[in-house]
Amino acid sequence: MALDLFAGIPVSDYQAALRWYERLFGGPPSFVPNDIEAVWELAEHRYVYVVHDPKRAGNALVLSFVEDLSGRVAAIAGRGIEPVKRETYDNGVTKVIYEDPEGNEIGFGGMAADQYPGGSDRSTSG
Repeated sequence: MALDLFAGIPVSDYQAALRWYERLFGGPPSFVPNDIEAVWELAEHRYVYVVHDPKRAGNALVLSFVEDLSGRVAAIAGRGIEPVKRETYDNGVTKVIYEDPEGNEIGFGGMAADQYPGGSDRSTSG
């Protein structure tokens, strides 16, 4: 069974959000289906989209697990965005939280390489 996942982030200022998310994700959207939405493909069949929806703006919660959390955080910092919070849980998972200018929370999570079976640095990409 094929499955695509789209996580939506509502914003009131679409143009400002587009610029911020281009910095967060490191490039322009993968596609722009219309004049109020922009879509980034984070991994195969896994998408995050920004949509102009002022009534819902600022209330999104999105979390994506990545293989190289430290590398991802460093790359984002290199583009001028710093996390607002970091959390490390008893099971070894770390969550790094970013907030867009409207208050939407975008998190990236991952585990230390030694936490994976066999010591590999594998997690669900996206």
